[in-house]
Amino acid sequence: MKPVLAPGLYIVATPIGNLGDLSPRASEILSGADVVAVEDSRVTAGLLRHIGVKRPMLPYHDHNADAVRPGLIARMAREAVALVSDAGTPLISDPGYKLVRDARAAGHLVVTIPGPCAAIAALTLAGLPTDRFLFLGFLPSKQHARAEAIAEIASVRATLVLYESGPRLAACLGALAEGLGDREAGVAREITKKFEECVTGTLSALAARYADAPPRGEIVIIVAPPGEAPPASAEEADMALAEALTRLPASKAAGEVAKRLGLDRRELYARAMAMKDRISPSLEGEGL
Repeated sequence: MKPVLAPGLYIVATPIGNLGDLSPRASEILSGADVVAVEDSRVTAGLLRHIGVKRPMLPYHDHNADAVRPGLIARMAREAVALVSDAGTPLISDPGYKLVRDARAAGHLVVTIPGPCAAIAALTLAGLPTDRFLFLGFLPSKQHARAEAIAEIASVRATLVLYESGPRLAACLGALAEGLGDREAGVAREITKKFEECVTGTLSALAARYADAPPRGEIVIIVAPPGEAPPASAEEADMALAEALTRLPASKAAGEVAKRLGLDRRELYARAMAMKDRISPSLEGEGL
């Protein structure tokens, strides 16, 4: 019997490989939806066959989203609309957030049915810190744009998670090594499938491994956060203090520099006072 769903938008996570990962709740929502918004109807048709149902499908992807969205929003007033991607959680590196935004603006019910996500699954496999991470999606394919994107996140103190394709994998790993330093990393692929693997090593070693043997399928790269930065030198501290003293009294200048460089505030205050003592006589000699 088809479940009766309230009108609105249902965001349904689907398997990233193993169909056994489809949750009973996700199966129930897909069975009861009046229409399923899909990336590729061929992919979703296979999933629906797996659970033994047929539902109307409507393509919703990067190339038609702006044209299709108003009609879907209108249907949510009277129908249950399920949103799926080809694999994993919708909106993660997919165009669905605008549909959710407009559904909320229209006052429609919005429900999430959580489940598989390749980014999160790869984090659990890599053995790298998971307390803080940044998801980057796909980096730009062009060399200059990719280098600029990597430079923007080089100082972020978090594990980095990004998607990549097999043919571009080695070049991406090499660019990451050049822009971030030779950090520890992992390459996860075939997640939840028979030949699931997560190969770990330095970025340069992984780039060399895949240079002549690009793997197939969608891939997740996980990169360790940067190591602890070396302490600032005495010269760097003096330069920072000299600049701060042009704007602030000694105590506040010492506090600002201590916070920024991670140095002892008392020592910086003593240095700041010594600087002022050196500067003051020279100013008096000039009649200032």
